[in-house]
Amino acid sequence: MSDCLLHICCAPCSIRCIETLRAEGIEPTGYWYNPNIHPYTEYRSRKTTLQEYAASIGMKLLVNDEYGLRSFVRAIYPDLEDRCETCYRLRMEETARRAAEEGFSQFTTTLLISPYQNHELLVRTAEEAAANHGVQFLYRDFRPYFREGQQQARESEMYMQKYCGCVFSEEERYRKKK
Repeated sequence: MSDCLLHICCAPCSIRCIETLRAEGIEPTGYWYNPNIHPYTEYRSRKTTLQEYAASIGMKLLVNDEYGLRSFVRAIYPDLEDRCETCYRLRMEETARRAAEEGFSQFTTTLLISPYQNHELLVRTAEEAAANHGVQFLYRDFRPYFREGQQQARESEMYMQKYCGCVFSEEERYRKKK
């Protein structure tokens, strides 16, 4: 089995990513690092759900338990409109750094499953992080599996969030409802 550090944004998004990698003979080690997720109760719910899911499928999980409200806001301010690029960079740089530190040859991310993310920007950011840390970025377009993974999460009665995680995406969610 090949080694891969898998950055995980949440358990529901990880389901089909993990299954796909395992079907390819790649055994991922999960990595939780999401300083963008707010409020704290949301952060805790997503992390706990992931920990329970990882244990249930026998996947090793590394947790960087930084609740990063302050560091995230400092990183994106004052350019709030380009916050996604900064958010991707924060998470991909840390994942690549951790992959190198832990001896992984490659990393990838469950963010690649979401049709709501800026896929091209995310890939470019991850490739740059990989180059910066001397590891390989394992690209997979998991988007075709998004709906199926979400359905599996519902059937498993997993906690499922309603926004990407940052306070600004939550605001956008509620503004769209009006």
